[in-house]
Amino acid sequence: MTEQMNITPATGKLGILTPGLGAVSSTFIAGVIAARKGLTAPIGSLTQMAHIRLGGREENRNPLIREFVPLAELDDLVFGGWDPISPNALEAARTCGVLEEKDLAPLSAELEGIVPMDAVFDQRWVKRLDGVRVKNIASKWEQAEALIADIEHFRIENNCDRLVMVWCGSTEAYQEASEVHDTVAAFEAGLHANDENISPSQIYVYAALMSDVPFANGAPNLSTDLPCMIELSATRGVPIVGKDFKTGQTWMKTLLAPGIKARMLGLRGWYSTNILGNRDGEVLDDPENFKTKEMSKLGVLDAILQPESYPDLYGNIDHVVRINYYPPRGDNKEGWDNIDIFGWLGYPMQIKVDFLCRDSILAAPIVLDLALFMDLAHRAGQSGVQEWLSFYLKAPQSTTDAGPEHDLFIQQTKLKNTLREWMGEQPVTHSEAG
Repeated sequence: MTEQMNITPATGKLGILTPGLGAVSSTFIAGVIAARKGLTAPIGSLTQMAHIRLGGREENRNPLIREFVPLAELDDLVFGGWDPISPNALEAARTCGVLEEKDLAPLSAELEGIVPMDAVFDQRWVKRLDGVRVKNIASKWEQAEALIADIEHFRIENNCDRLVMVWCGSTEAYQEASEVHDTVAAFEAGLHANDENISPSQIYVYAALMSDVPFANGAPNLSTDLPCMIELSATRGVPIVGKDFKTGQTWMKTLLAPGIKARMLGLRGWYSTNILGNRDGEVLDDPENFKTKEMSKLGVLDAILQPESYPDLYGNIDHVVRINYYPPRGDNKEGWDNIDIFGWLGYPMQIKVDFLCRDSILAAPIVLDLALFMDLAHRAGQSGVQEWLSFYLKAPQSTTDAGPEHDLFIQQTKLKNTLREWMGEQPVTHSEAG
């Protein structure tokens, strides 16, 4: 046994704030409410459905994660957020078309009561969207102050003991870090100066951290991975994690690529294309926004396959990613993968994957888990990047120069071992894994 960490109990209400009340967040909220009513099981959520083995196999200790670590209960969750378009969670869910009316009807009163606050929004970063419910504030510093006031008002109005924030908004146009992102002081000066390199998502992160609210970035936007935000999370003692929910095609890559590498089979090329018709697809139809997503998706294979160590197998890969906006498909994304591998004597083979997934159905339980685990981390006195939550993300942040781990199974082991260690249990090693 190791020494158990001192974790503050999860008493009272936990407010979950989502910048963005579209397909993902409305589906997440509806699913939690349905689970609370006993209408469905929270399928896909590790915090609610997964077990964790403790000790050796012969000890037969295998509790549910939610019974092992002190997580907030579903009944204690309160929902809020910001959106430039949706008037309430019910209308957002109906407009997005992820859930059928028969599933929304029993939840309609509660969903209709969740009204987003006016958003900090700048069409420069999402050209395909027209914001109508936006803050009429030109100064970025005053926008940040307004968000901080929103957070405090929500906390008081809903009698919340704690808050977490999970970005569920659209992918912003591609950018690279600039001098304004180097330090907190530089960022604050940039807010005062209305620096054009400061995006809305970055203002949300700043407001959250200044309000002592943990922040998880569910999009590939440049935000939690900026030096100024890493500095701020450390000085404020608030955890952060990013970025980009790992849902469909990238999830499949983190499943398949470790298997190819485990057998020392070669990889010549991996072609991925998607069709989807939701708001996310419309935003990503703009080349600048797609580039942000593309960078998030492309980094996975190199990290898993280590071409510098295996140049004969993985040193010459053509990795292509495409996303195509196709309105009739709605939220039901289809991801095609053509994988060209080679084996003994260099003979070629192919793997074909056609994944007809539902993006928001896969993302919703990730929002729940990240919110509950980030709240746990905050109560455990953690701050900075929570690398143990890489399991949920396409482009996870790393705390070392070695970079992030992308192998889904290693990520899962790290997540569970972190929980074991915090609760005073021994980590499971490779010789005991299972």
